[in-house]
Amino acid sequence: MILNLEGNINRYYAQTLCMVFFPGATFGEKEERSDDVPEVTISVYNDKENNSETAYASIRLNDRVSEATETVSHDEEITFATHASIAVGRALFAAGKELLGHIPPWGILTGIRPAKVASGLLASGKGIFKTRRILRDEYFLNPQKAALATSVASNENKLMKKIKKNGCSIYISIPFCPSRCAYCSFVSSTTPRLLAMIDEYLDWIIEDLKTTVALIKKLDLPILSVYIGGGTPTTLNGKQLKRLLKEINAQIPMDQLYEFTLEAGRPDTITAEKLTIAKNYGVTRISVNPQTLNNDVLREIGRKHTTKDFYRAFRLAKKSGIRDINVDLIAGLPGDDFKSFSESVDKIIELEPTNITIHTFCVKKAADILKNNSNIYSIASADAAKGVSYSQLKAKFAGYKPYYMYRQKNTVGNLENVGFSREGHEGLYNIFMMEDMQTIFGIGASAVTKLVHRRDNDETVIERIFNPKYPYEYLRQKKGEVPTDTKKAFEERVTNFYAKI
Repeated sequence: MILNLEGNINRYYAQTLCMVFFPGATFGEKEERSDDVPEVTISVYNDKENNSETAYASIRLNDRVSEATETVSHDEEITFATHASIAVGRALFAAGKELLGHIPPWGILTGIRPAKVASGLLASGKGIFKTRRILRDEYFLNPQKAALATSVASNENKLMKKIKKNGCSIYISIPFCPSRCAYCSFVSSTTPRLLAMIDEYLDWIIEDLKTTVALIKKLDLPILSVYIGGGTPTTLNGKQLKRLLKEINAQIPMDQLYEFTLEAGRPDTITAEKLTIAKNYGVTRISVNPQTLNNDVLREIGRKHTTKDFYRAFRLAKKSGIRDINVDLIAGLPGDDFKSFSESVDKIIELEPTNITIHTFCVKKAADILKNNSNIYSIASADAAKGVSYSQLKAKFAGYKPYYMYRQKNTVGNLENVGFSREGHEGLYNIFMMEDMQTIFGIGASAVTKLVHRRDNDETVIERIFNPKYPYEYLRQKKGEVPTDTKKAFEERVTNFYAKI
């Protein structure tokens, strides 16, 4: 895609707006003009005489051109944006709608946290009905999405009032899987040679855990949740899992945790032995994720398990006595349709897990599936949109509430991912992470430490510290093969961050 900008416009923001209409678009500087390459031109200027911002947008595709101009008065109340960016969004929305005949369900809201604007409106005293109206009329959300964003924001706000302030969480990365799904872009090692490094990897994970907890104690931060993610943490065998969980119990006061999550994920890695170990060492939440209950689709996306495997794993999870079980489904998977997906939703709800997370299919550039299907993105997949709407209505009528939500670039239909739960069974770490509620200390390869401080005026200060991406890089660093005192540097950055606040 060719993107031409004039005026004070954030290029990344403009790109995300373009991707609402052109999922999967790339923005190479040397893109050559041709009929089938979209060209977007955006300009914005401040009209001081009329106290307003005016934006112009045009989209050219093949032999068609669509143009629109929008003006936003400085007197108009805007939340979490500038008047110029709202003018740009509205102009591009109008041009895209005219040219492509597509109305984006999330209007001009971009970014990973669509409930954030709703939360800000509620916090300013707008109320639920006025917040919905503003989202519909000023940000162009369709009524269902406006209601969803408002419900999520309202539920999050209620939950956070019950949580200790100034706490933190720990994320432990286990970046190993028994095999790689075709749509996956996470860092995960699957070959026998890489899986053979798990024991050594655990040595250093445990060492990092000890030093991280010691630092947290110095800072006098209560640890409120622990999340073991991946990859697939249950790729670990029983002995390895017990070793990790036992050390977590030794280092962290378990009685102060609101939640202890083990991301089991793949049904083909779940055994009664591992679940018993998890329960005995205080795990309160696990995931058993089929993604779909259609065996043909499972084969298409490279999942090495069947629907039968999922039911077996879910029964074991229920029998284990672990308090909360989450089940993931993905709408819009290749080969899936509305009938198949809605049947998966119905069957999962019949099982009555405490949590259900409905994702929308999203493919990142590193995913294997793009090598075989470059047209995987769809701007308005009717099946995916119907499936997402169906899942949300079905979950609501079954007594589940939406409690967290996020969006990704390049999702089918520009749709969202939503977590639903029974009352009192919400996955709190998801909210802590997505809404920047507290500091998250990341341990292991590809983990990110996100230092967070929320000031009294609701301004949030964030600093991120990235670990090496791959397990072998992480091990090289830990063994001193990389000439950097990373442990000392990490402690200094964290200490300095908290000293400044």
